[in-house]
Amino acid sequence: MAISEFGLIQQYFSKPLNNDKVNQLGVGDDCALISVPDGCQLAITTDTMVEGVHFFAGADPKQLGHKLLAVNLSDLAAMGAEPVSIMLALTLPEPDEDWIKLFAEGLLGLAEQYSIDLIGGDTTSGSLTLTVQALGLVAKKQAMLRSDAKVGDLIYVTGYLGNAGLGLKVELGYHCSESENALAQFHQPMPRVKEGLEIQKYANACIDLSDGIASDLKHILEKSNVGAELDWNKIPLSKQVREYIKVTGDWQMPLAAGDDYELCFTVNPDKADLINIDCTQIGVIEANAGLRIQRLGVIEELEVSGFEHFC
Repeated sequence: MAISEFGLIQQYFSKPLNNDKVNQLGVGDDCALISVPDGCQLAITTDTMVEGVHFFAGADPKQLGHKLLAVNLSDLAAMGAEPVSIMLALTLPEPDEDWIKLFAEGLLGLAEQYSIDLIGGDTTSGSLTLTVQALGLVAKKQAMLRSDAKVGDLIYVTGYLGNAGLGLKVELGYHCSESENALAQFHQPMPRVKEGLEIQKYANACIDLSDGIASDLKHILEKSNVGAELDWNKIPLSKQVREYIKVTGDWQMPLAAGDDYELCFTVNPDKADLINIDCTQIGVIEANAGLRIQRLGVIEELEVSGFEHFC
């Protein structure tokens, strides 16, 4: 006999609350109840992953659960928000308990690392579609916005760029030596939650790199009415990505590929000494609109774009 909707929720997704000072009521009622502490604002984000669009048919459900939550936590990190709770909507072709068990392990395993509570959601029948809404707390007027970059700011990124893009290419058949890190970045990215909370103290603007820096940085530039110049020689690239560029000549891949979920942020040069996380300065904010890159002694417009739906 197939498991019922409520049996599915009770068996795999009902857990005691970790953060009961904020999350007053979780799974099991018509609504969840949240108490927002004085001096804080609630940051809310939603991401959906659709089979055949965001992941391959037959993808590892445990990795899917991890990644679904990670991409939402990355959005909160970009605002400098501390994650506290999530809501989950599952559209499933059938109630496959083995699949659901592994998916829940991936999702709740990552949630446990940050004491995040699953406080509600919905399940329904249909094509495999996974949605998480994540909620976090940030001090009032302290959230990092895309609109706050200033001329003269230094541009930084965490981690390496292009690893997830390389992981996708490996999945599609490209041969790469030592591909484990690239595949891990593609399937199970680690959100930069701690880094987001730290840089919130001194960064002006921030965005997470979901669609590639060439696309995502432009969102900051447009919202802030500024431009930028990047230095190709400063872009942090792993050994495997450098090898890929050497073999293929495709130097734009790490700038356009999505799914890195690193943070890109801007900082006034006077506050650069305050930075105490692992990151790399790759460029500077300028008054002239547009995104440019200095490469091989030439400054050119960076026209490449990242991933977009409906294109």
